[in-house]
Amino acid sequence: MASHFSGVLQLTDLDDFITPSQECVKPVKLEKKQGRSLAKIQIEDDGTYFQVNRDGGKQKLEKAKISLNDCLACSGCITSAESVLITQQSHEEIYKVLRNNKVVFISSYQKVVVVVSVSPQSRASLAARYGLSSSEAGRRLTAFFKGLGVHHVFDTSFSRSFSLLESQREFIERFHRKEQDKQALPMLASACPGWICYAEKTHGEFILPYISSTRSPQQMMGSLVKGFFASQQGLSPQQIYHVTVMPCYDKKLEASRPDFYLKEAETREVDCVITSGEVLKMLEEENLSLNDVESAPLDTMFSSVCGDELLSHAGSGSGGYLHHVFRHAAKQLFGEEVKELTYKTLKNKDFQEVTLEKDGIVLLRFAAAYGFRNIQNLVQKLKRSKSPYHFVEVMACPSGCLNGGGQVKSLPEQDNKELLQQVEDLYRAERCVVPDEEQRVAEIYQSWLRSVGEERARELLHTQYHAVEKTSNGLLVKW
Repeated sequence: MASHFSGVLQLTDLDDFITPSQECVKPVKLEKKQGRSLAKIQIEDDGTYFQVNRDGGKQKLEKAKISLNDCLACSGCITSAESVLITQQSHEEIYKVLRNNKVVFISSYQKVVVVVSVSPQSRASLAARYGLSSSEAGRRLTAFFKGLGVHHVFDTSFSRSFSLLESQREFIERFHRKEQDKQALPMLASACPGWICYAEKTHGEFILPYISSTRSPQQMMGSLVKGFFASQQGLSPQQIYHVTVMPCYDKKLEASRPDFYLKEAETREVDCVITSGEVLKMLEEENLSLNDVESAPLDTMFSSVCGDELLSHAGSGSGGYLHHVFRHAAKQLFGEEVKELTYKTLKNKDFQEVTLEKDGIVLLRFAAAYGFRNIQNLVQKLKRSKSPYHFVEVMACPSGCLNGGGQVKSLPEQDNKELLQQVEDLYRAERCVVPDEEQRVAEIYQSWLRSVGEERARELLHTQYHAVEKTSNGLLVKW
């Protein structure tokens, strides 16, 4: 069975990592017995695990139940849906929470407020399947989820405004210290968890200083929901069950990172991640078409809206980081108003460049690098000190987030490229909003983030990365 995770996250074509047909880093738990030589673990085609001893003898093993925290992205687990037991990151888990909420009394169970945050890429994907506009799909998804018992449905375009604003500010700060800090630039975007996983586990301390510390829109929303929203509603973080709908399975791994676990509250900022395809499955299990669902008013607390229409951001379908950071930097650093960006395609359509020139001098050089091949080329240039860029929007999937592994798949009679174009057209049809001009975002910066202090505000909007070392036999071990 093919993996739904990004190509970069799988890493099956790297010598450092173990391919799924050979061995797995952590498929089972073994009791170490004194005097016995180290055995290997072998996975058969049917998913059966065997311990292979030095003498060639095999012993069948029982599969271990692993959580996403155990995942080392070695591809030995994650390339088979039967091998990955994502018990806390599935739509079945959502149904379980909703069912428990409906029961009057369950011993040791406390009813929770269920919040679903939907990504604009997922909305566009589902809109394409049902022949709707992206905003109409958003209104109907709101009705669908609330019909199941969900209390609030938000849109991550809103939390993405925070990510874009923080990315802009971080770039300006890095640009000003580029002479003192040789690793300040290029700043590499951090919204893609497949890329982050690859960077941490393959290039470690070398590449991590270049990566933006700004949280992704998913984790920005996690901070908003379990922090600001909880306080506004008079709730503790444990009393909220937060679900995100994403175009990418890698987002499940991102939500499971220890960095996004609230230790004092003993809860994750994002409790469960489901993909666009999993929402489609939920609709099918309810014997519903999104076309049959009546529209519902949009939740406006954490959604970028104008009337009954959802708003998005200019630039790429992966969030528009290059677009917004470039325009902001041109204005703040050089006083240049850039209305339209001119993209120059380099080796392929997934590697594009944008420059700001004045009097024949290049002032800014930005790039978008999508897909594993382009990411590898980018990293190699950095290692040789040959990278000419100030900022790079990095995404694991070719064509970016709109083409994520969790998006709704094409029908048998559909062409994949045509479907992707349709999804992109729906995504771009939404009216764009400028993060700097969003009044609600500015209000939250003022009322919430400034009240907690600068250091705490940074924790809520930024994160950190961790290099993973390798043992002498090539296996990965946790930091």
